Amino acid sequence: MKITEQIKLPIAQEMDLFEEKFRDAMSSKVALLNRITHYIVNRKGKQMRPMFVFLTAKMITQGTVNERTYRGASVIELIHTATLVHDDVVDDSNKRRGFFSINALWKNKIAVLVGDYLLSKGLLLSIDHNDFDLLKIISVAVREMSEGELLQIEKARRLDITEDIYYEIIRQKTATLIAACCALGASSVAPNDAVVVEKMRKFGELIGMAFQIKDDLFDYTEDAIGKPTGIDIKEQKMTLPLIYVLNQCTKQEKSWLINSIKNHNKDKKRVAAVIQFVKDQKGLAYAEHKMIEFQQKALVILHEFPDSDYKSALELMVNYVIERKK
Repeated sequence: MKITEQIKLPIAQEMDLFEEKFRDAMSSKVALLNRITHYIVNRKGKQMRPMFVFLTAKMITQGTVNERTYRGASVIELIHTATLVHDDVVDDSNKRRGFFSINALWKNKIAVLVGDYLLSKGLLLSIDHNDFDLLKIISVAVREMSEGELLQIEKARRLDITEDIYYEIIRQKTATLIAACCALGASSVAPNDAVVVEKMRKFGELIGMAFQIKDDLFDYTEDAIGKPTGIDIKEQKMTLPLIYVLNQCTKQEKSWLINSIKNHNKDKKRVAAVIQFVKDQKGLAYAEHKMIEFQQKALVILHEFPDSDYKSALELMVNYVIERKK
């Protein structure tokens, strides 16, 4: 059995019901919109975010969820889908998970409007049911994700990024959404327990940090065709292995690295040389060490809760994040 299926086992019923509720949450009176949202729903990914919501809620209550939990899961999936649609426009990307992106099929203007529609649907789902605690969690996440993207764009221009700024970027860009999933799950069943909600928010944030560092490492490891991809280098993205090496190497090596990334990022041989240099200078080993640090801190939080199938599934999820192959 695949590890994702194993993680889903204790929440299988909830995930099936969630699919129905999520479809309903997306529906509209506009035929074009329905056609596009139908296309989105049928090409769903692993749905890790709703899984975090349900597993958190069930771990806290020892096995029960409520309507607010379903709304929390729907809100996070609506917001996440909206950001993906917008990201594809921003990145001028024609593919998403091997399928054509919305902007590739329906052009940028429609993709932006669909993203806006999904965003408003998510916010209204909370407002219509007076889930203001859930609305606050999700609104903070949306604000942070936008700030993180802009911070990354600003810093990428100058390539002078420190490790601390890098952590701030990935905390806002990636970790904040997983933190919101866990906070939503907790708040949906324990709205008055601020300590538990904050604990689970922090747990999600730590997982998100580990998740992003793992993504950074993929750029340096062999892909399906047996070669490192180097896509981040081509896009001048400053990732942890590279930041570490830039701060460790000599002045001469540093100027060669920066020159390679700025002016020779389309040259395959030069990119391969950068990848090899980062490996030789222990950049990958350092990033892996940091990733495991975040993962271990997340597990410490989890161990404060009583044992259950839901806790075990979350532990599996934590380990899956850093062991996944893609």
